[in-house]
Amino acid sequence: MITKIIKLRHALHQNPEVSNNEYKTAERIEKFMKPFLPDETINLSKTGKAFVFNGKEAGETLMFRSELDALPITETSNLEYASVNRNVAHACGHDGHMAILASLAQKIASDRPRKGRVVLLFQPAEEVEQGAVDVMESPRFKEIEPDYLFALHNIPGSKEHNVLVKSGSFSAASKGMTIQLFGRTSHAAEPENGVSPANAISLIIQDLNQLAKNKAFFKDLSLLTIIHIQLGEISFGTSPGYAEIRVTLRSFENADMEILTANAEKIVREVSKAEGLRAEISYSEVFPASDNTKQCVSFVEQAAKENKLEVERLEKPFKWSEDFAYFAQKYNTCLFGLGAGATHVPLHNPTFNFPDEIIETGSKLFFSIYKKINF
Repeated sequence: MITKIIKLRHALHQNPEVSNNEYKTAERIEKFMKPFLPDETINLSKTGKAFVFNGKEAGETLMFRSELDALPITETSNLEYASVNRNVAHACGHDGHMAILASLAQKIASDRPRKGRVVLLFQPAEEVEQGAVDVMESPRFKEIEPDYLFALHNIPGSKEHNVLVKSGSFSAASKGMTIQLFGRTSHAAEPENGVSPANAISLIIQDLNQLAKNKAFFKDLSLLTIIHIQLGEISFGTSPGYAEIRVTLRSFENADMEILTANAEKIVREVSKAEGLRAEISYSEVFPASDNTKQCVSFVEQAAKENKLEVERLEKPFKWSEDFAYFAQKYNTCLFGLGAGATHVPLHNPTFNFPDEIIETGSKLFFSIYKKINF
């Protein structure tokens, strides 16, 4: 079976699809899952799939989640199964995560739950933040709401097969902040007749940078990264009347994100008012921090011990974000890491290729958790 699982992973890698377009990926997964005879297959959101295995007795609902989507990245590799879809690649390892859940399905099919039920969730659109929300808002998700929900992510830079855990925040909160500044254009020879946002941009960036450096405000790491600035148009005869600043806000703790957001907005409003500008603020790609439940972390640690795997207990969360955090706001959850290799290339690298060697490791970890809860 592991050979078939690896072939599945390679096929998924070769045929990646970006967020909310994972139609063929979902079809491929559903076809692969049919021989395992799930009691029910539930469609969620645009492309999401949930495969339900029912126990004979009443009990709790255990859910394991994987992602369906790939990234808008051009793969650069000589793999036989390199991406055939232009500018799309599984450069985050979601193909491997799906393979792990497919392997788990095979194990569950041979050792079905005695009580409760197990749900294997293949979730769309993790990379663009709304995937988990769309799944939870799907009417049929209410039928399978979990008592416990687990997910893993491969971790390049950590030794293969190591299990990385942390109670509380496992990965950072982040959001994209767009600041629009509205003034009034004028002739470049008569800038006094207009209201230019140029000086406001300078002041806002300076004050935002000072905010991020003020450690007294925050419990833990908080970052503000200026990613894009637009000022006026390319016209040497015109003094600008419009500007945009795009900023990524990031923090380890959800409470710190609230503080960071409120103070950043205050800076924008105060500067724009002083400069005679109208300001509008909007947000996109909003990810809360993924807060792990202690009990669920304990289940993962026990599973690692049973499988004789080394456990790394993290002192700090990862700086990247995960939309699994939306599940964590409502359910008992644990998102944990699985080492992909100490020298493995980083996530989102155009040469990234998920290591097949850790598929069975991830599957065994999930299966051990399953045996503890549903037997």
